[in-house]
Amino acid sequence: MLINHDFTRRVTVATDDYHWVHSPQGGVDRVMLDRIGGEQARATSLVRYLPKTSFPYHVHPGGEEILVLDGRFSEGERDYPAGWYLRSPPGSSHQPHSTNGTLLFVKLGQMSKGENNALRIDTRDGANWQKGEGISTCPLFENACESVCLLRMASGTLLVEPSLPGGAELLLLQGCLIEGNSIHAEGSWIRIPAGQRLAFIAEKDNTLLYLKKGHLGAMQELQ
Repeated sequence: MLINHDFTRRVTVATDDYHWVHSPQGGVDRVMLDRIGGEQARATSLVRYLPKTSFPYHVHPGGEEILVLDGRFSEGERDYPAGWYLRSPPGSSHQPHSTNGTLLFVKLGQMSKGENNALRIDTRDGANWQKGEGISTCPLFENACESVCLLRMASGTLLVEPSLPGGAELLLLQGCLIEGNSIHAEGSWIRIPAGQRLAFIAEKDNTLLYLKKGHLGAMQELQ
């Protein structure tokens, strides 16, 4: 299966573009944002668990990255409410479930082989944030291949990078972003190829976004 697989092209998916499809696991639906492969895929998705849904025990050969957007996600006896960031390295395994339902942003099969450590970060804990002028940052992960963070922007603040050597990917979690004559609303997913420019203005206070940079250059080199 190929969905938005040309990483040399910019992609924007707004909430009006969401197409929910059933997964093979009952009670789990997905919006496939990009995908290369079948059920063992390199994939970026929004994933929705209905209440009292569970997955069987399984392994992620290429690792898994999760941001809990709504509800409560669970692994074994540990619960992760909205705002938690989970990063599980290649070869990790788990048996996820949700008692009351949850909405997740999930990236599969996109980690480097040298990554070995699991991360669990509560992004709603103020101690995990670094305050800046107009933009506060919650660092989530960084290595030679990529950097991942949440950004909270004050109204009118400009987020700009003239050139992105490794590209960028954004998920707008709260608020609106202005880009030229366009307005990106809450829930928008934007993928910017390597070498292109990033320039957004926060329309509202407390605009919140997930931002990953650096990881798309290698994908473009394969194409």
